[in-house]
Amino acid sequence: MPDQPIGNGAKLADEDRFVPTYGKAELSRALIAERGAEATGERQVRDLEALVAAGSTQAGSDRLRVALSDLAVRRRFIATLESCEAEGAWCPPRLDDPPWNFDPDPDAGKPPPLEAPLRFDAESWRTVAAELHGRACACRTQGCIDSMDVAIETLEKRPMPVVQGDDVASLSVTRARECLFRLRGKKPVKPKES
Repeated sequence: MPDQPIGNGAKLADEDRFVPTYGKAELSRALIAERGAEATGERQVRDLEALVAAGSTQAGSDRLRVALSDLAVRRRFIATLESCEAEGAWCPPRLDDPPWNFDPDPDAGKPPPLEAPLRFDAESWRTVAAELHGRACACRTQGCIDSMDVAIETLEKRPMPVVQGDDVASLSVTRARECLFRLRGKKPVKPKES
């Protein structure tokens, strides 16, 4: 299953295809869990809308705005999973919801909390870039998307110049950005049919 649809006669080389490590059964279970989380998000939005309508403070309005944004991201994540299930397109590299607690404030000075060691030789950078791809595609909240964007931007500058142009790592970073664009709603999950 490639991570993007192939149309108009275009073909990807085998090394450019992303094939997820999970099967249809895991994908179905993930969709069920995500739809449950979506229902919980919808209830949270309704509750916050009621609070705001009843004259809640600005904090209530802020919480509602965040809840609405997070619900929209989760719905786009679900649409991605549905596209993966139906067409084998846009499949994320991972289905889990990895913990991601990263303050994107550059003044904080803390590195992104990746499982891969933050070394920047060719092989290590490929591992870091692959993890960034996996985590970016697994985002379910606007905060995750925003902080992943900062993490990619920060880390992409760190490898040695001879490593920065590595095709494998560059492909992972490009795919990570594509996931963030889709989850933000800036790129459709399903391309428009011509």
